[in-house]
Amino acid sequence: MPNLTETLSGTGVALVTPFNSSMAVDEKALARVIEFVIDGGVEYIVTLGTTGETPTLSREEKVRIARFTIETVNDRVPVVIGAGGADTKEVIREINALPTDHAVAILSASPYYSKPSQEGIYQHYKAIAENSKLPILLYNVPSRTGANVSAATTVRLAKEFKNIVGIKEASGNFEQINQIMRDKPDGFLMISGDDPISFPMIALGAVGVISVVGNALPRQMSDMIRKCLNYDFKGAQDGHYDLLNITRLCFVEGSPAGVKTALKELGICGDTVRLPLVQVSESVKKEIVQELKKFRK
Repeated sequence: MPNLTETLSGTGVALVTPFNSSMAVDEKALARVIEFVIDGGVEYIVTLGTTGETPTLSREEKVRIARFTIETVNDRVPVVIGAGGADTKEVIREINALPTDHAVAILSASPYYSKPSQEGIYQHYKAIAENSKLPILLYNVPSRTGANVSAATTVRLAKEFKNIVGIKEASGNFEQINQIMRDKPDGFLMISGDDPISFPMIALGAVGVISVVGNALPRQMSDMIRKCLNYDFKGAQDGHYDLLNITRLCFVEGSPAGVKTALKELGICGDTVRLPLVQVSESVKKEIVQELKKFRK
């Protein structure tokens, strides 16, 4: 299995899924988003992450989006495909249905709602690892799933399955992050799953971020992350603080509604989201538009 440390170091962007006014997937707008983030210097792209509103996408839409993204990227940067959910067998079926030939890894969020035990989470990922042709990145985001993947479970999976190669860690729990970094096997990747804490996570040994805000500000995000990885912490700190407020605004009324508002202001795609998500309020929209002006100077 190839070493993905270099491939997945830096900034990955979890792409939004643009929709037109009829709520259909807008492939022309998706192509503009892809070109924008690649031109912005990101290291890789994640398609079908939860930022892409995957809970609202049909199986057919997911396959089409993944295929379209891979064809549009055309091997210019690596592509990671998201596939996660509450039903282990369905996740495996989805992975087998997706066009993975030109992808480098599967990003799989831990099961949501059912709140499985740590043994249940372990068995879920064990089954996925045993049935995936691609390497697996765990995704721990307990604020959304309702269940944390503990440091012990992460390390157990990393040590027992060679094709479980890293984790997108979005718990915000630095005690847990420290434990994983201390105990993980060599080569297991820690990736920030939370834009505002990517800077300190890289200082602890994370290899980069899978970003939401990078959809709208790919150059600023990727420049900041590269400075971190090159130990230019003073330069990175400036970029980190510059991005804090726009990041807050992009999440204050739900993601990806906020970052889609920014993308609309930039003329890249619309701000339509599928229910149960709704567009941001006019007051937040005005703040996002005002904040974006700071990055146009």
